[in-house]
Amino acid sequence: MPEHVLQIERLEVDFPTKDGVVHAVRGVDLFLEPGQVLGIVGESGSGKSVTALATMGLLPKGAQVRGAIRFDDTDLLTLKEKQLTNVRGTGIAMIFQDPMTALNPVYTIGWQISEAILAHQDMSKDAARDRAIELLAKVGIPNPAERIDNYPHEFSGGMRQRAVIAIGMANDPTVILADEPTTALDVTVQAQVLTSLRTAMDETGAALLLITHDLGVIAGLADRVLVMYAGRAVEIGTAEDVFYRPSMPYTLGLLGSLPRLDGDGSARLRQIPGAPPSMLGDRTGCPFAPRCPLATDLCRETEPDLTVVPSVTSDTGDHRAACHYAEAVGRGDHGQVFSDGVVDNVIV
Repeated sequence: MPEHVLQIERLEVDFPTKDGVVHAVRGVDLFLEPGQVLGIVGESGSGKSVTALATMGLLPKGAQVRGAIRFDDTDLLTLKEKQLTNVRGTGIAMIFQDPMTALNPVYTIGWQISEAILAHQDMSKDAARDRAIELLAKVGIPNPAERIDNYPHEFSGGMRQRAVIAIGMANDPTVILADEPTTALDVTVQAQVLTSLRTAMDETGAALLLITHDLGVIAGLADRVLVMYAGRAVEIGTAEDVFYRPSMPYTLGLLGSLPRLDGDGSARLRQIPGAPPSMLGDRTGCPFAPRCPLATDLCRETEPDLTVVPSVTSDTGDHRAACHYAEAVGRGDHGQVFSDGVVDNVIV
């Protein structure tokens, strides 16, 4: 088995518009190892979903894609549509954010799971139906032999999402891409969906690329974390690195906006001021500088590269951050970076 089941190298995605070129993804590098969970986090518009859609070859025709996406020793960006169809579902499966747009409302759940199986496997319809019932049981759908003939509107939101997960694991893929699979679900149902994702990984042996804006989800599932901002990676490392030694101010802001279970409930959540930048046209400097309490003239003039920073888990250089002051940020008082815009003893 190869060391990396999926490797993305210098991925760039542009969308030409009448107002100019939207630079949606700017030089993203990442890799997935067998059985690993890589979580991608960031605000809406940071390029998370576009990265996943580029991997599946599902971007609109006008998109301009550069770089390399290597799967099974093949660059997916060089394949024709028919060749990509053979990869989708068997090699790489995708779980979309909204199950009601992923499922066809006029076909039963069982028909749609069976369709995914029959598209890639040579078996009878009865065998495919039995396999669909088995998959529904594995993702926690009660009475699967009866519910298999239900339509999507007869399932709850969490059950629909688990049915989509069942479709994703139908052909034992090597990689599963999950794009915001717990959005708009309550905490209990989120837990059920995440359990189903873990079941899918265990059953298929797949690696998981999990896209979400919920750091709580990432903390409970991911082995490694990639933080994206303005179309590029701004920090990457093990979950322990990112949560216990964040080295990019944007990561600090995301963590500071989370409630802590070990607190007394009196502390106010911190927020990142401002809004993400427009991705139209070219820019100079760090795109986070207008929102960053630590920004200096250097930040506003020169965009930092991803550089190796200290890790809490290893010395292999796996922890990297895109900040001119990354090492100092990693040593600082994380809670004070976005406290009323005042920076306390961070830059030293």
